[in-house]
Amino acid sequence: MTATTPPPRLPRPDAVLVQAAIAGALSFAHLHDIAEAAGQHGWKAWAYPVSVDLLLVAAWHRMRTLRTTGRPAGTAWTWFAIALTASLGANVATAGLLDLAHVPAWLRIMVAGWPALAFFGGTLLAHRATATATATATTTEPKPAERELPLRENAEPAPATEPAPVTDAEQDDLPADEPVPEPDDDVRPDGTSARQPGTGL
Repeated sequence: MTATTPPPRLPRPDAVLVQAAIAGALSFAHLHDIAEAAGQHGWKAWAYPVSVDLLLVAAWHRMRTLRTTGRPAGTAWTWFAIALTASLGANVATAGLLDLAHVPAWLRIMVAGWPALAFFGGTLLAHRATATATATATTTEPKPAERELPLRENAEPAPATEPAPVTDAEQDDLPADEPVPEPDDDVRPDGTSARQPGTGL
């Protein structure tokens, strides 16, 4: 009797991923419509939603990384809010509140200036990641132990200290050196004087 293998199970679709895909597609289309209405045609109109969504994802990922390591995520939060505002603004503008046939000048200016803003934000996020990685590598590098005990049990002898200089007042209090008597050349080894009596020599 041979064992029968069960049929492979089909992967179940995740409701959260399906909802995120639908919302992302709608936001992508709205951003495309706004860019095209503002005078960006062809591939340029499709590049705008890509830049907005990529900046949104990059800021969110950077923010999670900084919060995991316990570092402040103010810069990532700022660029996440900017990208989210652009996405929400496009969704609201295409809901009938804005005449896409007659786009105001301020919206054209914002659409035209978005690529530079998105590039600046992405560069700051990437630079922040590189700087943080370098700082982490520097802090994790083992430092030489500054407080290690000496390997020798006996401590080195303390260096001899020089005597304190004698002041002028102390020099005056010292006793004067006694004169040393000079040897008498007229005295012979046997104790008699070498001078002749009566001659003074």
